[in-house]
Amino acid sequence: MTAFNVVRFRVKPGQEERFLAAHRKARGSFAGFRGGALIKTGDRSYCMIAGWDDFDSLVAARPRMIAILDTFRDTLEDLGGGLGITDPVSGETVVEMPALR
Repeated sequence: MTAFNVVRFRVKPGQEERFLAAHRKARGSFAGFRGGALIKTGDRSYCMIAGWDDFDSLVAARPRMIAILDTFRDTLEDLGGGLGITDPVSGETVVEMPALR
């Protein structure tokens, strides 16, 4: 069963290029990683989404994903509400929605 993880970020003023460069440079060769995308969702707001072969692959990759986060952690602003600098969620796919062509 496939899985996805999503992480929301807000970048400090003046740090967007550094944040984006860190993502362009990050090349995770994680077992089970299907690919991902960084999405701009607003002013200095971003969301990373990644697909995985299964949830176990995602869990196994977490220490290395955190190591990548550590390379740009100082570019991030606290999201407030007790969240800290990231708002991560992950889980197994329960409904697949293929494109109709």
